[in-house]
Amino acid sequence: MTIAIALTIAGSDSSAGAGIQADLKTFAALGVYGASAITALTAQNTTGVSGIHLVPADFVTAQIDAVFGDLDVKAVKIGMVAQLATIDAIAAGLTRWSPKHIVLDPVMVATSGDRLLAADAVEGLRTKLIPRAALITPNLPEAAALLDEPVAVSEAAIESQGKRLLAMGCSAVLIKGGHGQGAESIDYLVSGNGSIALSAPRIATRNTHGTGCSLSSAIAAGLARGEEMETAVRHAKTWISAAITAADRLGVGHGHGPIHHFHGFY
Repeated sequence: MTIAIALTIAGSDSSAGAGIQADLKTFAALGVYGASAITALTAQNTTGVSGIHLVPADFVTAQIDAVFGDLDVKAVKIGMVAQLATIDAIAAGLTRWSPKHIVLDPVMVATSGDRLLAADAVEGLRTKLIPRAALITPNLPEAAALLDEPVAVSEAAIESQGKRLLAMGCSAVLIKGGHGQGAESIDYLVSGNGSIALSAPRIATRNTHGTGCSLSSAIAAGLARGEEMETAVRHAKTWISAAITAADRLGVGHGHGPIHHFHGFY
């Protein structure tokens, strides 16, 4: 047997709840071999981000080329890109290596509220990375920020924003409803085939650190294993809901603790 391989291009979280560490845990939990290209080092824990050290763009390039030059990467997940020079390096790398599946999580703000993307890099995200993606996975505030619009509060407004994001050139958009209200957390998968509402019970916990990173990685893992997009999204949604449900069992940190990536094992 040859294991499916996925690459995450993202920032490092020193407390290991989000970012590269969460992505690699997700890949491992779902039976996929994970490789990484680190875009930034963050000094952070469950209470917030205290520092960001950007990795030079040429070294991001070196990491991407080293991985693709040796490993048979089936899917790529892109998370925190931090700055415009890094976006340019990633876009050039994707052009060189043409991976089949790209999942872009447009990380702009941490769970704690700390900004993770330079203001001048947002346009680069729109024009250089979104058009290359098979799927982008913004939450409600990120979708609004990408469109320079208020946060959508109705199903019709969410679907409308999804269609406008789709027009930026990606193949599909998953707008995550975790920041919404109500008993159900509803995500909307918008593609050329229409819109699908995917609901799950809203889980009462503060331990949601890394949820967005892990969901996009779970989708990338499914695509790497050969699943179709809708199937990969549905499986990832089921897995992430279980990981959030089990989060309180961990008791890590004093703020927004991590989800339980290995809930299926212990």
